[in-house]
Amino acid sequence: MKFDTPATTNPVDALKIIGQPVDRIDGPLKVTGTAPYACDRHDVVDNQAHGYVVGAAIAKGRITAMDLAAAKAAPGVLAIVTAENAGTLAKGRRNTAALLGGPAIQHYHQAIALVVAETFEQARDAAHRLQVAYAPAKGAFDLEAAKASAPIAKPIYGQDPAATAVGEFDVAFARAPVQLDATYRTADESHSMMEPHGTIAAWDGDQLTVWTSNQMVGWAVDDLARTLGMPREKVHVMSPFIGGGFGGKLFLRADVVLAALGARAAKRPVKVSLPRALMPNNTTHRSATIQRIRIGATSDGTITAIGHECWSGDLAGGKPEAAAMQTRALYAGEHRMTEHRLAVLDLAEANAMRAPGEAPGLAALEIAMDEMAEKLGMDPIAFRVHNDTQVVPDNGQSSTDDAKADTSHPPFSKRPLVECLQDGAKRFGWDKRAMKPGSARDGRWLVGMGVAAAFRDNLLTKSAARVRLDRRGVITVETDMTDIGTGSYTIIGQTAAEVMGVGLDQVVVRLADSRFPVSCGSGGQWGGNNATSGVYAACMKLREAVLKQAGFDGREATFAEGAVHSGDRRVTLASLADGRDLVAEDGIEYGDLDKRYRQSTFGAHFVEVGVDAATGETRVRRMLAVCACGRILNPKTARSQVIGAMTMGVGAALMESLVVDRRAGYFANHDLASYEIPVHADIPHQEVVFLDETDPMSSPMKAKGVAELGICGVAAAVANAIYNATGVRVRDYPITLDKLLPHLPGVV
Repeated sequence: MKFDTPATTNPVDALKIIGQPVDRIDGPLKVTGTAPYACDRHDVVDNQAHGYVVGAAIAKGRITAMDLAAAKAAPGVLAIVTAENAGTLAKGRRNTAALLGGPAIQHYHQAIALVVAETFEQARDAAHRLQVAYAPAKGAFDLEAAKASAPIAKPIYGQDPAATAVGEFDVAFARAPVQLDATYRTADESHSMMEPHGTIAAWDGDQLTVWTSNQMVGWAVDDLARTLGMPREKVHVMSPFIGGGFGGKLFLRADVVLAALGARAAKRPVKVSLPRALMPNNTTHRSATIQRIRIGATSDGTITAIGHECWSGDLAGGKPEAAAMQTRALYAGEHRMTEHRLAVLDLAEANAMRAPGEAPGLAALEIAMDEMAEKLGMDPIAFRVHNDTQVVPDNGQSSTDDAKADTSHPPFSKRPLVECLQDGAKRFGWDKRAMKPGSARDGRWLVGMGVAAAFRDNLLTKSAARVRLDRRGVITVETDMTDIGTGSYTIIGQTAAEVMGVGLDQVVVRLADSRFPVSCGSGGQWGGNNATSGVYAACMKLREAVLKQAGFDGREATFAEGAVHSGDRRVTLASLADGRDLVAEDGIEYGDLDKRYRQSTFGAHFVEVGVDAATGETRVRRMLAVCACGRILNPKTARSQVIGAMTMGVGAALMESLVVDRRAGYFANHDLASYEIPVHADIPHQEVVFLDETDPMSSPMKAKGVAELGICGVAAAVANAIYNATGVRVRDYPITLDKLLPHLPGVV
């Protein structure tokens, strides 16, 4: 199905099942412990051996010798895989570093061996008997030190330039009566999902099957086949349940490749799960950033110049953290510039983490907006509303090619940012916020409120599905879409039930198998809208087959209560499939509506904090998110996504930081004992409000993304609340006690 004109009235608009707060259909499996996660698949293949990954003990250099004798002689050992015996391995298109290192080492904890044994304990014991000698090389591990020489990055997403310019920023900023020039820093962050990366691999001749934890089944097949040098059709990937991903499982990782290599070497199925302590340095992380933001405005609060520069780091060949991207579209301003510079660092690969770009970018920009509002003597919400725009101020004009620059300013398909801010202000009691920082107290607690805007683009990508109607009247949906805890099973089931006119109990959803039609996968908050649109397309095609079988005129027919109706005739779906199943396969493909209209999601985050006047301890007291994300397909699962994202935002604001050992070149706090994340006691009451919005430019579902908007701006709302509570402005995340204590007002 080609979607190239705005959606009109369609079967989804009935909203009998779509739009309802339906319980997750996979919920019973989750709470009973019977949902089959990758490394729980004892049922799929017999005689599984266990693999243990050995990571490099240096950050850069070479392996000069590896003595395997003691490990091979250890009890239960079946095989040891290293770069010497693994055969020729390519690098996946979406990988920055090799997933099996040796003799060259690109980063600390890069996998250098897999020990396969009868039991996990035997594999771990033998792995510790490996003797490895290294020749370390000097590496670069300090973003601050590399900042001055970092070049402008290559294009970021497709053809989006890393640097843009509109008007004459430098001149306009210099002439602005009111100016802000400030630098902000965000920390390296780890995904820390509940389920570690894990895989079971089994060979049947030259056919490879893997049960793994991966967000993008199609990408996994492509890159696994490429890495192993085998035909794509001989790789079968399944990932029906995933215990969290947040972008860390978008790409092929070492567990998959090593499980496949280990199974081939041991000639039996092999299970590999990355130890928690290996994940921060072996897999991907969010890069730290240094961000300089300059805003110039007239005395009435009109922004005349806005500039956002970002420095981040990655391995050679990597990509920058695109933290200035939202600044091109969020606020008005005639003269503007953005710039992303990328330093080559010899740390583990930096890549996508929930809301890549916007999460750290808004953490800086939305503090800057508050600082500017204070300089102007304006309320922070009033300042944001005053600089709202209904067209895109910077549509990606390259700062290096003015002659070919695209100077168009497309309108937004929907842009209710002002409504989000104003609705949230009323609900949160913004009018009760203390105007003077540090002036509101509750006993020993200094109390403050903060606000931040939320923004993330709605990303469109094609997605397909297959639907089957059987003689029982049951609709079975098959697509390689994944459910990473987001509720994909449920909203896909709701879509099929709504379009086909059956109850949700008459729908079976089968996901995340590479033998199913290729979907959009889960990532970038594109999953829900695109995957359900693909199911919608397949169901509409199945409706055509049903109508043909029934001999009905499609213009008059309706689907309801497990039957198709036309005039005074009613035929059950089950009877139409009595002789054989009716099957349809289709997908959604998009035209240029997203080029003609900027499709984005918007929101406003409100936070109240208490800061202990004596100790500097910060406690979040309450939170509110007001979101505009198109049609909400399931308010219950959507709310879960937003409160989870809000929780991650609190982590980024107050505690999360991978600490770099700049001598040895690795993240020193690589476990959950020392990398702190929010727990239940850290998170108070959270309220989520969705504006009543549909966006016909987006898809036939009229929906948009939800899952990442919830983190965008949260860190800044916390930071702004801390400033309002204490009068202490911290521009370096996370906002820990050492950054507050020296500057707190005297205890009264």
